[in-house]
Amino acid sequence: MTAQQLNDIERLYRSARKMVPVLKERQREAASLGHLPEATVREMQDAGFFRIMQPARYEGYEMDPEVFFRVQMALAEGCMSTAWVLGVVAIHNWQLALFDDRAQQDVWGEDTSVLISSSYMPVGKVARVDGGYRLSGHWGFSSGSKHCQWAFLGAMVPPANEGDAPDYRTFLVPRSDYEIVDNWDVSGLEGTGSHDIVVQDAYVPEYRTHRSIDGFECNSPGNAVNDHYIFRLPFGQIFVRAVCSSAIGALRGVTDSYVEVNRNRVGLNDGNKIASDPDAQMALANALATVDECETIMFRNFDQMVAAAKEDRTLPMGDRIKMRFDASRVAAKCADAINAMFIACGAQGIHRGHPLNRAWLDINAGRTHVANNPFKFGRNLGGTLMGQPNADFFL
Repeated sequence: MTAQQLNDIERLYRSARKMVPVLKERQREAASLGHLPEATVREMQDAGFFRIMQPARYEGYEMDPEVFFRVQMALAEGCMSTAWVLGVVAIHNWQLALFDDRAQQDVWGEDTSVLISSSYMPVGKVARVDGGYRLSGHWGFSSGSKHCQWAFLGAMVPPANEGDAPDYRTFLVPRSDYEIVDNWDVSGLEGTGSHDIVVQDAYVPEYRTHRSIDGFECNSPGNAVNDHYIFRLPFGQIFVRAVCSSAIGALRGVTDSYVEVNRNRVGLNDGNKIASDPDAQMALANALATVDECETIMFRNFDQMVAAAKEDRTLPMGDRIKMRFDASRVAAKCADAINAMFIACGAQGIHRGHPLNRAWLDINAGRTHVANNPFKFGRNLGGTLMGQPNADFFL
């Protein structure tokens, strides 16, 4: 790595740390708006955060995922909704690099700062037509959708021949072809603006689709023009980290507040100092250990993925299944940790102005994402280790 590259990375980290206190001040505004303040999106654009894993051909930085996720976790210390939107939306800049280059030109041909939202739910209705597909459907949870001009939408393409397997794809759709349903009324991650998206019979050319199997095999159409090793990383391993890693930063960011609240607090019922309560002590220790563990495993796994991509070799399936399980455990572990801290703060914590209240709501909201349910992925790992067939290909 060159001195300039190291300087660029350090600049990104400094910019993220500088935003933390500002994001803390904007938490209530984001929750009230139901989406991020435009100033926040503009500042992230100006800092280059959305470009971290964007292809260099479109003014991106083509940096390793470790850089991106360190920036995301830093922002989460100030506002988890902000970090969540960055995680999901900026990862799309990486995924777009996997599409046919004509799709990349459609989005970035005139403005390389254009953003893409998504909903990968396989609920779209697809009909084959000459040159592409007709797409209709109603998708939920499209985070950051009001800040974006395109959307990635999931659907199963019916088999061309009877007896063939359906083909899951991501469809790239312009803002003119979909409606945003303003229905984001929730109790956590309010600032993500994860509204519904509706499409009525839109034409999507073949080249604006990305096959899941291509992302799984790390051999996508975009690899013909984007040859950096980060575009040979498994899609399933990258996206799932975008919806779990902000919980790590949010948990780390709230530990200082926890200490400040409880250092000198006295229990109203017994008059004892909370700082001497074993449960309160253990809650803090466990939160710090959880942050350390989740970060360590994530970056260890990315090191293995990047090494394989650099050497153009296939990551063993057993490793991918284990890494998928590792990612799914993050939000659950962070939720358990914040819940213990929240309880240790007593009834004061239920007030919206309490320093732990926002993190408690946001981390638990993030835990509900389908990718953050460890049971399915744990069963798959345990089953394959005992000789059962793999049941997951979003790896």
